[in-house]
Amino acid sequence: MTDNAFGTQLPTEIDTTIPHEARVYDYWLGGKENYPADRALGDTIAEHVPTIKTMARANRAFLSRAVRYLVAEAGITQFLDIGTGIPTAGNTHEVAQSLDANARVVYVDKDPIVLAHARALMDSTPQGRTRFIHADLHEPDSILSNPDLTGTLDLSEPVAIMLVAIMMYFRDSDHPQEIIATLLDAVPSGSYIVITHPTADFAPEAMAGVAAAAESSGITFHPRSKSDTSELFTGTTLIDPGLVPVAAWRPDLTSKPTAVAEAESAWYWAGIGRKA
Repeated sequence: MTDNAFGTQLPTEIDTTIPHEARVYDYWLGGKENYPADRALGDTIAEHVPTIKTMARANRAFLSRAVRYLVAEAGITQFLDIGTGIPTAGNTHEVAQSLDANARVVYVDKDPIVLAHARALMDSTPQGRTRFIHADLHEPDSILSNPDLTGTLDLSEPVAIMLVAIMMYFRDSDHPQEIIATLLDAVPSGSYIVITHPTADFAPEAMAGVAAAAESSGITFHPRSKSDTSELFTGTTLIDPGLVPVAAWRPDLTSKPTAVAEAESAWYWAGIGRKA
């Protein structure tokens, strides 16, 4: 066990006999850090949503586009990436530092599987910096007060808070809006928040099956509607094109244009909000 800034103990043991959300996601992305229990749950979910691997990859591709926008167009060089997941190609610092070598990134995850791979997140350019914090978003103050965050990011300058495919693990009773408000209160005007969130808006029955499969395996999974997802951006102004299907958020100009039907086949809402 390890302690966060508030003395709360976080698990460091890895049990490969039960499915784990980070490893299931790694399986869908074609990674190798997953086990039979993870693959079994991933396949069960795929029975409800045959295109789930495509959706996971669309969500990952959005992260890259979002970081490129934030660095190249918004001038952001500081990132707080919460709910990092198992490192794979195109991590936030890799994308950001390919555009600005001075970019700084702090990663946060509570899961021991990510802690085990945290060293892969420390490969920074000489000019920039990366750090990993083992902490729980349910206690945002434990993140904000961590010396690895305050020693890496300058919270008097704009920061992009990345919450990509993480808020579905919070029920309404966990008060997700208050958690996000705490994070936003800690950063100045001109900062950004990036959120993707699975939804049942496009296929309610299929998403209900996904939620049931996850919950039966002990994994909280709470899809949200577009309206409920938009509430998570309270305190910010959504930049163009607003809250849209993840594949439709500023698709790369060099890529094939994304038709509406294709975009809605990836059941995530995605957006970036700017703090005034």
